[in-house]
Amino acid sequence: MLSATSKKIIILRNYFILMAMVTVMITGLGDLFDNPDRMGQKDRLNNYGRYISAGFVNQAQKVGR
Repeated sequence: MLSATSKKIIILRNYFILMAMVTVMITGLGDLFDNPDRMGQKDRLNNYGRYISAGFVNQAQKVGR
């Protein structure tokens, strides 16, 4: 009986540790993506996306002719 109780306690403890770790990771990732210092980089990546899209459209037009 004692071992069954200790196994439940270990499982419960591991569950709480896992939930705490997930919470910290979610908070860290949220701060990483919403950081104002990264806004310039985000704009630059959006500009690269437009450049690549224009290249795909240009290539598709050449293939279509």
